[in-house]
Amino acid sequence: MIGGALTPYRPVVSSPCSKSAAVATAVAALDEGRTPERSVLREAVRVLLNVLAARTPGRSVEVRVPPYGAVQCVPGPRHTRGTPANTVEMDPETWLRLATGRLDWTRAVTEGRVRASGARADLSAHLPLELG
Repeated sequence: MIGGALTPYRPVVSSPCSKSAAVATAVAALDEGRTPERSVLREAVRVLLNVLAARTPGRSVEVRVPPYGAVQCVPGPRHTRGTPANTVEMDPETWLRLATGRLDWTRAVTEGRVRASGARADLSAHLPLELG
């Protein structure tokens, strides 16, 4: 608590965070054919998930990037209990490539790199994220 007010566990991600060193470092490693360090990959995934959630507010789709994070986003009916009707799941490297425009949504789904279920589980209109 700061000054009598509760502080959030995770601060709101603003556009400067989308230019984080972790994202730049992780993407550079992927572009060079290397696997990013685990801590860098984790931070980059979380930053980009938070950017997606901030730019596409809602709770109708759950985007999962195990083991690093998950967010709910996209306007529409929200899910309250159990497994969400609309889910998107992928590995961390695929998420970084999709979020930064290095991989096309349709190709990722066709190749089985993204598992999407539900009528709202198409993120193609929201990706790649413009990182300015």
